[in-house]
Amino acid sequence: MDLGKKLLPLEDRVAIMPLTQEEKTVSGIIIPDTANKEKPNEGKIIAVGPGKLVDGNRVPPELKINDTVLYSKYAGDPIEIDNEEVIIISQDSVLAIIKK
Repeated sequence: MDLGKKLLPLEDRVAIMPLTQEEKTVSGIIIPDTANKEKPNEGKIIAVGPGKLVDGNRVPPELKINDTVLYSKYAGDPIEIDNEEVIIISQDSVLAIIKK
């Protein structure tokens, strides 16, 4: 089953599947698993909440499923579903949508 179908974030939260970082540098040097790697900050939206309630009205989210986004490095809550890491994050912590 698709992970996005197992989650329904609340309010203005979204679920992000972090994209894996390249294991090589631009010059071709392979980075070993033991090296300190930064947490990825690019990911794909797999589930979107219904939006935030403001004065009794629901404000629809700006993000949608399959958007590729940049998000704050330490924002959100990582969880594991079916051995996959997913980050639940507020829409406010998403910095940008990457257009491809």
